Amino acid sequence: MEILILSVAAFLVSILTFFSGFGLGTILTPVFMVFFPVDLAIALTGIVHFFNNVFKLILVGGKADRHVLLRFGIPAVIAAFAGAYLLLRITDTAPLFSYELAGKAFEVYPVKLIISLLLILFAVMDLLPYFSRLRFGKDKLALGGALSGFFGGLSGNQGALRSAFLINAGLSKEAFVATAVVVSTFVDFTRLSVYATRFTKAGVHQNITLLVAATLSAIAGAYLGNKLLKKVTMKFIQTLVAFMLIVVSLALGAGLI
Repeated sequence: MEILILSVAAFLVSILTFFSGFGLGTILTPVFMVFFPVDLAIALTGIVHFFNNVFKLILVGGKADRHVLLRFGIPAVIAAFAGAYLLLRITDTAPLFSYELAGKAFEVYPVKLIISLLLILFAVMDLLPYFSRLRFGKDKLALGGALSGFFGGLSGNQGALRSAFLINAGLSKEAFVATAVVVSTFVDFTRLSVYATRFTKAGVHQNITLLVAATLSAIAGAYLGNKLLKKVTMKFIQTLVAFMLIVVSLALGAGLI
């Protein structure tokens, strides 16, 4: 049943990214967290996200700007190592505190609280007009790469920061999309190589069938969404998705899931 639910979720979320403006990882990570521990959910989402990016890379990767890739991509990859390493370090830490609600005991873990806050932050960044208008000059490309790579490694969320720093890099629309896809793919590969040290312990190998089904579903959703919408944003759906992300993130941070 989990395979069916998560495959359908991956398909719908992949389509929804074309409606809402949110990235696949931003929406899919909380869905996986409902069924799996945080570290395993982020790893599984990262694998689906990586192969979905490889599919996009085949389609548009050749149009990426090599100069921007060097200035932005190299710091992103290096910082992704740091973010992924930090995630592994905080996964095994003891609960910050526990409490009772409706006769049930709940524990708040540092990893869940941090990921919860990051999900809320990036949901707000994707939602508020101020952040969508935020722009940085070309001289900040290295900083942008480091920030987006670090948070990509830590939580899988990097799209909002990456776009804010790349939008003023003097790229054509095609080069912008292609460069973002290439950077995202390399960040995914980097963080997955770090997560791999814990894949066996986390249980990734026990969910191969789920991963294949979810990945194929996400690719199918990306293909269909691209055909239907060409990145059109619908404000109502974007607001609804952001609200749902915040609610799930609050539940995660409170130890309810």
